[in-house]
Amino acid sequence: MEQPLVSIIVPVYNSAPLLARCIDSARRQRYPAVEILLINDGSTDASLEICRMYARVDPRITVVDRRNSGVSATRNHAIGLARGKYLQFLDSDDWMDANATRLLAERAEETGADLVISHYCRVDGDKVTVHGFLNHTGVMGKRQFAEHLMDEPASFYYGVMWNKLYRRDIVQAHAIRCNENLDWCEDFLFNLEYIRYAESFCALQTPIYYYVKNNKSLTATTLNPINTLQTRLGLFAYYKAFYQSIGLYDRNRMQIHRYLIAGASDG
Repeated sequence: MEQPLVSIIVPVYNSAPLLARCIDSARRQRYPAVEILLINDGSTDASLEICRMYARVDPRITVVDRRNSGVSATRNHAIGLARGKYLQFLDSDDWMDANATRLLAERAEETGADLVISHYCRVDGDKVTVHGFLNHTGVMGKRQFAEHLMDEPASFYYGVMWNKLYRRDIVQAHAIRCNENLDWCEDFLFNLEYIRYAESFCALQTPIYYYVKNNKSLTATTLNPINTLQTRLGLFAYYKAFYQSIGLYDRNRMQIHRYLIAGASDG
């Protein structure tokens, strides 16, 4: 049986020192049906040249060079170009286990789940720690997944895009995109929108992604209490609307309010 295509989306911005490791991890996936979209977001270092070098030796790679517009606009552009049944996201300073795409896609195909979420590794210098919450081995419905989400609403595990596999038809049918007006938590909003329309969810306990802690990232260097609070207020509105839509808001009201004053953690 032919395996469904997975589109691996990699936004690239001034990541030349780590970019080869990232791209190599995508190329070495033990799952043959992939396309790799390298979207250069106006890099001023050698990132674009590195991307083009890889594209010359691997026909699965497509390189797009764009004027700098931010990671959200870059991901959105790639979503519009993607041809896969599934969407997978990879940040250019991180890398994936060689079995990442295979495990995610096989789980999605076996269960019919609209979203697959996996444990991941956090890399901080020489220290590597495993993070993740869901130990549920079966398929979960929307309400069950939403109840688990409310246990850790501010975590990277639920909030980021890179430890998940999405169905492209759901993303396209509902025009789900990253919010280009935000510099932080755009992943959270994308996921909350997606969860509204997804019906089935499943988890992998195998850590398949290596997230590199980066103190020079936009999140680490530009956040201040004012824009952090404004973003959290926006997220609160999304959480409230979502939980009201599935009849769980009253039960989780206090937890949602506590989330407003909790710091975003990485699980």
